[in-house]
Amino acid sequence: MTLVVLGAGAVAVSLALDVQPRANRVEGDRAVNEGALDLTDIRAHNSPTLVRNPRKPRELAVANRIDSPRFSCGLHLSRDGGARWESLPIPTPRGEEPKCFAPDVAYGADGALYVSFATLKGNGNVPNAVWLSRLEGRSLTRPRKLLGPLSFQVRLVADPARAGRLYLTWLKASGVGLYQFTDTGNPVSFMRSDDGGESWRDPTTISGGSRERVVAPSLAVGPDQDLNVLYLDLGDDRLDYSGAHGGRGGTPYPGPWKLVNTRSEDGGRTWEETVVAEDLTPIERFVVFLPAFPSIASDPDSGRLYASFHDGELGDPDIRLWTSSDHGRSWNGPRRVNDTPPRDGRAQYLPKLAVAPNGRLDVLYYDRRRDPKDQRNDVSLQSSFDEGKTFSKHLRLSRRSFDSRIGFGNERALPDLGSRLALISADTGALGVWTDTSAGTSVSRKQDLAAGPVAFSRPAPLGPVKRALLYGGIALALAGLACCVSAPRRRWRVQTP
Repeated sequence: MTLVVLGAGAVAVSLALDVQPRANRVEGDRAVNEGALDLTDIRAHNSPTLVRNPRKPRELAVANRIDSPRFSCGLHLSRDGGARWESLPIPTPRGEEPKCFAPDVAYGADGALYVSFATLKGNGNVPNAVWLSRLEGRSLTRPRKLLGPLSFQVRLVADPARAGRLYLTWLKASGVGLYQFTDTGNPVSFMRSDDGGESWRDPTTISGGSRERVVAPSLAVGPDQDLNVLYLDLGDDRLDYSGAHGGRGGTPYPGPWKLVNTRSEDGGRTWEETVVAEDLTPIERFVVFLPAFPSIASDPDSGRLYASFHDGELGDPDIRLWTSSDHGRSWNGPRRVNDTPPRDGRAQYLPKLAVAPNGRLDVLYYDRRRDPKDQRNDVSLQSSFDEGKTFSKHLRLSRRSFDSRIGFGNERALPDLGSRLALISADTGALGVWTDTSAGTSVSRKQDLAAGPVAFSRPAPLGPVKRALLYGGIALALAGLACCVSAPRRRWRVQTP
């Protein structure tokens, strides 16, 4: 009976205390790039990366592609948590054409800011080299060359625990043509630096040799030197990989694609591959040089991994999530994240994941639920407090809807809003960055970056029912505890003659 009373009290207390933080304040989006409010500035900013200085948490940096009117790069710095941004120029390396492309940015564990980017060459704008620069004071250092020609989809990540350690992933191509890789077998490659980019270990091929068409590698760093690189295996998709669509929109490849993860537990020396998803359904055509990136994130405490991408299995794009509790050896899922009716004919796509130090998982994505015509985007955020099992109701971060049909390639019905969104998460909030086309037209193709902060409240006050459960549970638990204390005395009393 004692255990029953004690157990009932514990259940009542747990029910009363079953409350979680809520994302109850969206502060409205803010412009990131200069010229965002200037209609004469028709640059197309997209594909942001957002990072936070671990030594100065209010210092943030964003790097992004600029696709038109000429290929270029954007780098933006905020020293007040994202309220105001300043743009910094990226120097052109000596001997290179002034065409910067596909930058990425990372803060080292010591607070050093690193920027990688490619330079392009010729009328075909083919990648000629990859470079690395570091912020010193208020300007970037002279760029150091890392890679040679035909290095695509380069991503830079810094180790959060080891100052000076940097990781680079990319796609090494053997030949290119208009909208296509001319050969198959272009692998995902990896290399590492332990001295802030001054020197690098020899590059390593980390995608399986039997995979002929792989793209879009994304890297996550976990505890204990764990590295996981998530990428797409396009299977037999010649429509996109070989440019059979001629750079024009239309019916997507019927699929399937695979979502593949390759992991290293020794800092990148050896790698082992696991298939996360066997049968992804593509949602659109794309230019193979500029694919949508899947997203992967690691819980900084437990090492639990999360992987996400969009999928068209139900007839319209949905956000899918997979989880791994064993450092990427096996995966569970998928789980449908977006809280919309299945098969409603409206797209949710291009997810970005981030994990807060307290374990909360945030998912940012483009969302067309408010447009019956499935053309105008919003940006939504959903959060999970139970390791991806359930998700909160979506929050709208974008202040206004914007047209998904505006961007580089819109004249061919293949508009490009970029390869990714950006997101960082803290215990008390999150900040997302995305491409907004509100100031653009099909002629100007103007795109800007918007940043939307979210604040998470403390748990809500207990209502009368949970308050009654709490007080009643405490009383029951105390009664059970009193029984436990008094019973042994009766049981072990010694009777003297």
